[in-house]
Amino acid sequence: MTTKRKALGRGLSALLESAETDITSVEPKALHSIATIPISQIVANPFQPRAEFDDEALEELSESIKIHGIIQPITVRKIGYEKYEIISGERRTRASIIAGQNTIPAYIRLADDQQMLEMALIENIQREDLNAIEISVSYRRLLDECGLKQEELGERVGKKRSTVNNYLRLLKLPEEIQLSIKEGELMMGHARALINIEDPDTQMRIYKAAMQGNLSVRQVEQMVRDEKEVGTSTSKQKSTYFDFSDFIPQKNQIAKKLAADIRFKSKSNDKGSIIINFSSKEHLEEILGKID
Repeated sequence: MTTKRKALGRGLSALLESAETDITSVEPKALHSIATIPISQIVANPFQPRAEFDDEALEELSESIKIHGIIQPITVRKIGYEKYEIISGERRTRASIIAGQNTIPAYIRLADDQQMLEMALIENIQREDLNAIEISVSYRRLLDECGLKQEELGERVGKKRSTVNNYLRLLKLPEEIQLSIKEGELMMGHARALINIEDPDTQMRIYKAAMQGNLSVRQVEQMVRDEKEVGTSTSKQKSTYFDFSDFIPQKNQIAKKLAADIRFKSKSNDKGSIIINFSSKEHLEEILGKID
C-alpha cells in the first residue's frame, strides 16, 4: 500500500516516465538533443511539401551514406513512446534505408501540427535544389495553412515581400507554363517577365515563342514590353495586332549574323518594324558592314 501511495503521489512525472504514456522524453534520448534512433521508430511527415524524390539522386546519396554516414542529422518530433515523426530530412531517411542503415542521427523536439507544418515548409524552402513552383506552393501553404501574413512570411524565410509576392504570382500562370518551370525548361527570369502580363492567352503565346526560339530572359522581357505598348492602343488595333511569334527563329538567325539585339515592333493590320539595337558608333558600323 505504501509503495502504491508513493507512486500515485508522483502524479504527472509517473505518466511522463511510463513507457505507455510518455510523449515528452525518453531515456537516454533527451528532448532537444541529437540522438541516434532506430529508423523503424520513425514515420514520414504527413506535411512533407515535396511529393517527388529523384530515384537516381537517392541512390547517389545512399552510396555517400554507406561511406561517410549521415553528416547532417535529420529533425524529428516525438509523437509517442519510441515513436518519431520527421520534420525535416525525409530524403536522408529514405537514402539511409536504401543504404541498409538501421539507425539515423536525429535532433528530437516537440511540435504541434501547425508548428510541424511551418517548420517542414520553411526547411523545405531553404533547400537549394527546389524549383520556383515548389517554393511558390510552399509560400502559399504558409500563408493559407499557417495563417502567416506576407510580411511575416518574408521575415520567416529571409526574403523581401516583393520577392515572396513574385513567387506567389507564378501560381497564377497557366498550368503548362508552371509545369515547364517545374521541369526546369523555363527559368525563373522568364517566368518573372511573364507574370507582368495578365492575359493567359498572351502569356502562352510569349511562352511558346520563348521555348521555340530559345529566347533569353532579356528577349522575353522585351516581348512583354512590346505587348504592354500594344495594350495602350485602341481595341481595334489589339484585335488586328500582328503575331510575330512564328518568326522568332528567323529573328534569332539575323541577330546572330549581325551580332546585335533585334526586336520586332508590331502595329495593327499586319504592319510593323524591325529594330536593330547597337551599343556604339563602332558597333553600328560593324552591323552596316555585315548588311552590305
